[in-house]
Amino acid sequence: MFQLPDDCLNEIFEHIEDDRFTLHSCLLVNRYWCDVSVRILWRNIWNYSISNFSTLIACLPNESKEILYNNGIIISTPTLKTPTFNYASFCKVLSVNRARYKIERLLVNQQIISPQSLKNCTLIVAQEIFQMFMKEIPSLRSLTFYSYPNMTFNPVYLIGAKDCLKNLTELCCDSDNSTELFHQLSQTCYNIQTLTIGFERIISSGIADLISVQRNLKWFIIRLCYDLTVDGLSIFSSLMSKIPNTLIKLDVYGDNHFSLSLIANLSNLQELKLSFDCDEYFVDFEKLQYVNFPHLQVLTIPDAYPKNGLLIKFLENNGKNLKEIYISETKGCDDNSLNLAIAKFCPNLKKISVGIKKLETLKIIFHSCKNLESIKIWCGWEFLSIKEALEAFAKYSQNTYELILFHEFTERFKLVPEELESAFMKWTDREPQKSFSLVVIKYDGISLDSDENIEIINKYIKLGVIKKFKATNFEDEDYYY
Repeated sequence: MFQLPDDCLNEIFEHIEDDRFTLHSCLLVNRYWCDVSVRILWRNIWNYSISNFSTLIACLPNESKEILYNNGIIISTPTLKTPTFNYASFCKVLSVNRARYKIERLLVNQQIISPQSLKNCTLIVAQEIFQMFMKEIPSLRSLTFYSYPNMTFNPVYLIGAKDCLKNLTELCCDSDNSTELFHQLSQTCYNIQTLTIGFERIISSGIADLISVQRNLKWFIIRLCYDLTVDGLSIFSSLMSKIPNTLIKLDVYGDNHFSLSLIANLSNLQELKLSFDCDEYFVDFEKLQYVNFPHLQVLTIPDAYPKNGLLIKFLENNGKNLKEIYISETKGCDDNSLNLAIAKFCPNLKKISVGIKKLETLKIIFHSCKNLESIKIWCGWEFLSIKEALEAFAKYSQNTYELILFHEFTERFKLVPEELESAFMKWTDREPQKSFSLVVIKYDGISLDSDENIEIINKYIKLGVIKKFKATNFEDEDYYY
């Protein structure tokens, strides 16, 4: 019987990682296929079902099973025999909160635990399973633990976890976990590349130790809680000074003030995202407007943004190297000067997402940004209509091969089939003619993909004018910005 080389088979299975049904089918082909596919099926705890946790209980050592029994926790498992595989060892992505939730559901389904004792029994089962994970996983890749009520991550879980955590590359947590927990992590985890921290009212002093020992931190995601105190902000400011200069990507989400001057020394930043609900949180952007980030390539400001020309000055200093820019759909066009500044100071852009009020402004952007490959245009209300955006794209774009249209507002939305075909015909008149991809983002059921328009779109797909068409939802992260 012909057998695919190991590397080919592994690559195929990796490609279908999200296709759980097919992977389950692969388990039944032969022992070798089973060995490969089972490791992928058990890799990410976010994909575990309740039955997965029932199997994990069957994998527990006898001492742990005895602890459950002594606490009146008797859970039926798929088999009384020793499981075929050491399933816990396959886990690479571990979420404490997700596991705790599934364990609680398992106990509820078993109907052996009273509502009064459910919380305590969940804690007992979770502790034994987490300790098994820490002991059996040879190299965990990602760890998440958020401090929801009654769901803190006990430092005791990390006993004997040195080997498990030494190659951890992604950590997500809240600031109000115990200092001891962060201290233990700082003794083992030196190679975290992606760090996400939600800064709550309480900020553990151990976070500073964890950040300061990182050798290769690339991406720091900061979430600032709305009730962060003055003392908390002071501690947070001190922590920012610990960030290594290996950082190339910074995301800040805030319901609180963030001193933007704290990032001025991160000279190696390549991507910067500032997401604040209120423009008042940009009050000290004036300290950042003159800072030069020589490697900055991606700038995302999806909500409020700095006023009074501060952002324009920032683009004047940093726009030349930018490859991608995403500006708030509603704020970005309050002043047409911002879009003109993008065209003037960011000539090397490849991707852009903006709201545009004036057709002439869109024409200038296409003329100035000759390397532009993808553009997302917010349409409706005071912005351009879809008809105007399509016709300007067909007439003025140069090397752009993807057009993303988002219409958040009902005004100026209607696009009759004749207008859609007219826009496509303008594209066919181009020399040389190239195909392009069209993405339409739906919002509240509003879209141009009516039956008549879809018929026209299919016509131009067959003619080779449209390479790909996709109608997606507002929540789709790939096209949100």
